This record gives sequence, structure tokens and C-alpha cells, in this order.
Amino acid sequence: MELLKVEAIKKQFKEIKAVDGISFHVQEGEVLGLLGPNGAGKSTTISMISTLLRPDAGDIYYRGKSIVKSPKGIKNELGFIPQEIALYPTLSGMENLQFWGKAYGLRGKELKERIQKVSQIIGIDKRLKDKVEKYSGGMKRRLNIGVALLHQPKIVIMDEPTVGIDPQSRKHILETVKALNKQGMTVIYTSHYMEEVEYLCSRICIMDYGKIIAEGTKEQLTDMIDEKKQVTIKVDQQSQEVIDALNSNQEVDKVEHKEDQIILTVKKHNEALKNIIDCFTHTPSNILSIDIKEPNLEAVFLHLTGRALRD
Repeated sequence: MELLKVEAIKKQFKEIKAVDGISFHVQEGEVLGLLGPNGAGKSTTISMISTLLRPDAGDIYYRGKSIVKSPKGIKNELGFIPQEIALYPTLSGMENLQFWGKAYGLRGKELKERIQKVSQIIGIDKRLKDKVEKYSGGMKRRLNIGVALLHQPKIVIMDEPTVGIDPQSRKHILETVKALNKQGMTVIYTSHYMEEVEYLCSRICIMDYGKIIAEGTKEQLTDMIDEKKQVTIKVDQQSQEVIDALNSNQEVDKVEHKEDQIILTVKKHNEALKNIIDCFTHTPSNILSIDIKEPNLEAVFLHLTGRALRD
């Protein structure tokens, strides 16, 4: 079921076209990734979905109704996690959750139960009495997420939620997103970290200079390019028979060999690996291990723009 539909929205700041007529949709229960470098327009896009900014043109529909005309249609069902930490540093974690919970209209027993539940989800239940100013960057990020979950939103928007944090907190946040999605929560996740988007997102929109330049699953996006697989084969010994057989194999574009490794550039083809393994038949070389490096979203972005994602 289509939960959110974005139609040709635009937003311009003076001479800068931050968002330039983009359209996409979000299915209920999916994790949609907005992937792109800093300045691509991701944060401006989700600020419009969150009703913090009004589009200069276009419209946004939540459950079939325009939230540009009537922002209240999404506010009660939306959890928004901004890129900047939105907490009161001199208050404790508990006091922050109580403040924001009351802002969502929670009171009494319901508020207490939601704080307990959320603090367990984000993994800081033992530090709730401490002031936020004493938290690490990762703990602040976790609490920031907890605030957005208090009112049990149907859709959560996360804007670069792992920027500048330690690996342990980053892993915890990613696993939290996975768990929330398994429970049925719809997520829009923005990042310039390709690995996070590949891990979390069922569908991806790649953004650059305010436009969506490609959209689809990871597999659909990588199939757009004529990128080759890299296959590294570790052998017990090198033999000229194997090298000659691999060089004459139509699936192999390039053969390199050094010490106990043979490194191949191989066409994306289902039968390619089987044909490569067959090259070792009746030769002195035995395969010890095979490592396959598939084309990734970085390669897609490079193909579409001529530059790396983080340039």
C-alpha cells in the first residue's frame, strides 16, 4: 500500500535549487533510502515531508491527502529525527523524554510506559538519570531517536542519524532501524554512507544536485551499469595451464596473478563462475577459496555522475 507520495516538489533558496522537481513514493512497511552526497537536497526534501518547509511547487500526499494543504494529516503519525541533536543538554535523559512525551500529548501511566519501552529500544535505560551534556555523541543520537519514537509513529524519517558517532553506537542504531521495520514501521532514511543504505533499505533513490538521478532496489540499480565482478581465487599453486584457460574464457575480461592469488575481472553473468571453476579441471592448481566483489552503489553513482559519492 502506498503510504506517501511526493509529486514534483521544488524548493529554492535565493539562487540555489535545493530540490528541483523530484517525485517518488513510499510503500507502507518499507525502508526507503535517500542516498547522495552532502548538498544533494536530501535534508530539504525530508524537511518538506515533515512539514517544516513548504514546497515552492508540487505536492506531498500522506494516505492520499495533501499535507501541503493540511499538515496535520501527517504530524500525529510522524517521527522525525533531525541531523542536528534536538535535546536539552542540562536536563537528564529522563527529563528530555518526559518533556517531549508531554509535547506529544502523553501523560501519566502511558507516558511512563512509553519512556520505559523506548529507553530499552535505544539502549540507554541505565543512563536516564544522567544529564545529556554528559552523554557521548552516540548516546545523544540514540536519545534523539528515542524522542521520535515516544508517540509510536507510523512513519519515521531519519536524517543522517549516524554522523559523527562511534562504531558501537552506529551498529546499535542500524540494528534498531532493522528491528523497528520488522515490527511494521515505515522508514525514510537519508545518508551519504553507501554501506548503511545497502544494509537497511529495500528501495533507494539516489539524489544529486536536487534531483533523483536513479531509483530502485540495489540489484536494479547495479544492473543499470556494465560493471564487472572482481573474482579473487586463492590457489595452492600457480600453473600456466590455468592462466591460459582463464585467458581464453569468454566470461573473463582480465586475468592477473601473483603469489597464491588469481584476480579476475568477470562479466556479470549467472554461468560465469561455473565456467571459471571448470578452467581448473585437469590442471595442477586447486582452488582454496573464492572471493567475489559485486558492483555497488558507489559504482552506480560514479557511472551516473562521473565522480565518487563523497567528492
